[in-house]
Amino acid sequence: MNILKDSFGRTFPYIRLSISDVCNFKCGYCLPNGYQIEKSDKRKFLHLDEIKRLAKCFYELGVNKIRITGGEPTIRKDFFDIIKVLKFEAGIQNVTITTNGYKLDKKAEQFVSSGLTGINISIDSLNKETFKNITGHDRLPEILHGIENLQNLGFENIKINAVLLNGVNSSINDFNTWAKYIKKNKVDFRYIELMRTGDNLDYFKKYHVSSNTFKEYLNENNWIYQTFGKDAGPALNYINPNFKGKFGIIAPYSKDFCKSCNRLRITSRGDLRLCLFGNTGINLRHLLQEDDQLNELKDLILKQMKFKKESHHLELGDTGSTKNLSKTGG
Repeated sequence: MNILKDSFGRTFPYIRLSISDVCNFKCGYCLPNGYQIEKSDKRKFLHLDEIKRLAKCFYELGVNKIRITGGEPTIRKDFFDIIKVLKFEAGIQNVTITTNGYKLDKKAEQFVSSGLTGINISIDSLNKETFKNITGHDRLPEILHGIENLQNLGFENIKINAVLLNGVNSSINDFNTWAKYIKKNKVDFRYIELMRTGDNLDYFKKYHVSSNTFKEYLNENNWIYQTFGKDAGPALNYINPNFKGKFGIIAPYSKDFCKSCNRLRITSRGDLRLCLFGNTGINLRHLLQEDDQLNELKDLILKQMKFKKESHHLELGDTGSTKNLSKTGG
């Protein structure tokens, strides 16, 4: 079996599949003015049959995990059909999602019964007003209630992500609030260092702070760095025997961040992206129309792997083709 491997020896068992650019939140670091239709791109989002063919192809190339992203993926009316297709028709057993948690309290039971194996929820603060100011929505209580519902249903693979924002959620008090939460909740909480994109330079200059701020807090409070295997991805994870949950850091500006890269991205319109902040990629959609195009599709993807770069160049201000995170699935 052919496997996805680049020129630097990295293998790619993990795909991030965006199924929509649309998001119903207005987070300052991504879509501060809400979702805007891009008139220059009239292509529709991938439909169910295209997603099935794409997933079958990646399964035969050694992919064992697909994370469904957006925009906000749960907005799609066929969202649960997509999970079913990935797991039970394409053979992908590890299917996870990234969501803003919209109506999570009402959808928790469906998530569990669908066969979903993991969920990442974006919660930038446990302070209700701060959460509202960042997202434009006063929905923190229902999202936290949704997490409780998932836990009561026995769902364990829950992660919470927050973008670290200087002067907004980066204080010792903020860190302690999250520590109190994961002390009694089996949840992995990760701070993501704010990344510059094509349209957020002013925001980035105002709110960027190094993830070392949080790392220093962890080191000073007896958190132990947890090592993983080579396919664990770029997150740095920390454990404390007195806590049910874990802390983590995703630090894209750190040295050697890209050495552990294990993922490729597919946009909601079928573009293969070799890097979140790269300029290389190709549209696959013309090879997703018939079942008998599978071998041609695999061949095209394998040939593209030689164009994957060793690293992004975010530290130089090069954001590649990523205008905002909703366009590439974050």
